[in-house]
Amino acid sequence: MNLDNVEYSTFTGWIDPPTDVLPSLDGDLTCDVAVIGGGMGGMATALRLADRGRDVVLLEAEFCGYGASSRNGGQIASVPGGDLRLLSLFYPRKVPGMVRLGENSARFTEDLIRAHHIDCDYEPNGLAFAAVGRGQMLRTRTIAAILRRAGGGGTVGTSEELGIPRTFVGGMREAVGGALNPGKLSRGVRRALLASSALVFERTKVTDVRRDRGRVLVSTPRGSVRANKAVLATNAYSGEWAITPERLSVPMWLIEMETEPIAPQRIAALGWTSRSGVITQHQIMEHYRLTPRNTIVFGVRRIERGERYPLPAKAPDRAMVEELAGAFATRFPGLADVAVERAWGGWIAMTSSFLPIAGQIEDDVYYSIACNGHGLSQAPYVGSLIADLIVDGSRHEDLDGIWAEEPTFPPFLMLGPLGLRTVWALDRFTDMINGSRRRARRAAASSHV
Repeated sequence: MNLDNVEYSTFTGWIDPPTDVLPSLDGDLTCDVAVIGGGMGGMATALRLADRGRDVVLLEAEFCGYGASSRNGGQIASVPGGDLRLLSLFYPRKVPGMVRLGENSARFTEDLIRAHHIDCDYEPNGLAFAAVGRGQMLRTRTIAAILRRAGGGGTVGTSEELGIPRTFVGGMREAVGGALNPGKLSRGVRRALLASSALVFERTKVTDVRRDRGRVLVSTPRGSVRANKAVLATNAYSGEWAITPERLSVPMWLIEMETEPIAPQRIAALGWTSRSGVITQHQIMEHYRLTPRNTIVFGVRRIERGERYPLPAKAPDRAMVEELAGAFATRFPGLADVAVERAWGGWIAMTSSFLPIAGQIEDDVYYSIACNGHGLSQAPYVGSLIADLIVDGSRHEDLDGIWAEEPTFPPFLMLGPLGLRTVWALDRFTDMINGSRRRARRAAASSHV
């Protein structure tokens, strides 16, 4: 691919920063609920609390939608993240609940878009688990069988049957979900939040969260919020305060890239008739999706672990961009000459179980990590359920399925630097022996016949 004029961003390639960033907190406030973090999870939590008549204050270190909410690939997924085979092996009783949570999360996000009239280029065309070789196709069929047993759904077929690029062997398309512009989605939710009764402070970094005289005290450089309850909705940034449960999650850095606009006839030659986004069945996925302006957004393949807080804001380095561009050229050899226009990256949170987690610290601090690769829909849904728990005092069954009764978590066995390198090497070895490169070249050649 042509990497001569790549625009490297420390924010996102989907949208520009807002021009109406709100002022920081200056002084001391009291409220019923303080929400810390202005991503999709935090905004949905605060919006639901405001809609239900609670006095809520939201604090965001940059501006709402700054983090992973605007930087991801824009896929609304309805199948649980992680490896469903391992999930069914180690947590068999959780599988039905996780499948239900996934589908309900996707539907919740669709309802959020409709309720607030958010123009985010949403195409409800599903998301395809795409196989680059026969081994991945076997994995995909196994996942589809697990989903069926758990009450979920998905359509298994060849690339032609699913309408995904013919360079893939086949795959499974999810029953619910699709693709959108996540920057526009988060900006739309931000507008809805600012129009609500919630009090929002941007450019307000939280420096400490602790209990003081029977309430939760949230400290910032120029003021504080004293609340009856607090919600930690900070995703990868949750480890900055002592009150956060140890080993709740580990921060991971990954990148996204976007090509220049591609001629419609070249897109048509791929056989991508469904326009469904695709994610490969590697241990560390690759994903590819079309946008309304005929570019392709693609990402991940390699991830880096954050070692300490505070997490730095940074642009992708050249080596990661070159590797991801090489993967694109392998999957789409007919587009190997296409230029990359922009690259960006960001931090996400991963849990040791690769499952979403929500819980409570004593009776006044709530937390959730609802990312693990599918957080664009799961984070706001889980946030809304936590808001309902605060108001009603009872947990929804979807929240029950991910609830940690005690805030204690195991170590991250495979998420250290050595583990990540090992998993990456395993993916590259399977690529070398599965014939996917030859298959992609044959498919590209046949499209020009």
